[in-house]
Amino acid sequence: MVYWKLLTEYQHYYLQGIGYTLFLSFFSVILGLTLGVIMALGKMSKSKILNTLAKGYIEIIRGTPLLVQVFIIYYNGVIEMGPIVAGIIALSLNSSAYTAEIVRAGIQAVDKGQMEASRSLGMTSGMAMKEVILPQAIKNILPALGNEFIVVIKESAVISIIGVGELMRQTNIVRGITFRQIEPLILVAAIYFVLTFSLAKLLGRFERRLKESD
Repeated sequence: MVYWKLLTEYQHYYLQGIGYTLFLSFFSVILGLTLGVIMALGKMSKSKILNTLAKGYIEIIRGTPLLVQVFIIYYNGVIEMGPIVAGIIALSLNSSAYTAEIVRAGIQAVDKGQMEASRSLGMTSGMAMKEVILPQAIKNILPALGNEFIVVIKESAVISIIGVGELMRQTNIVRGITFRQIEPLILVAAIYFVLTFSLAKLLGRFERRLKESD
């Protein structure tokens, strides 16, 4: 069986690729979430400057291809950086624009009376957001954030274009060594499916537990 032979004979390539893919995805989601929260708060801010900056950032990032963003970050002409750092930054910036909308929707889903009640207790807007609104919003946004993690795993394949040894890059190496074109691609598609399907199942179980705790 050619697929089994590929998997066993070149397993170190695929294992290394899985490691890089999960590493890139994990840190990109964490950084993307951090920046996404900032952009969501900026978009909801009453300050016209912050609101305009956040809206412009989100629209530009969502309106341009990830591949172009990767090239701009990597060949920025100002700061020299390695492909892994450039890949994480590009994925984080891209993910943050989508995460910002997820966070904004999660915050706005919290009853407005919660903010008014917090302010009536003497909290500032910032304290109320941090202590009351965000903890409730997190429960609303966790399922969507999980989906964003799955999207980042799949889109990390684009980072192979700048030489990061993630799954797609390792698959191209296997294709070059074996002179087989389609079999390594089908095998990596199966690996991506196993990763994303397993993650979706875990997230589904976590989401059910959250609902049971309500």
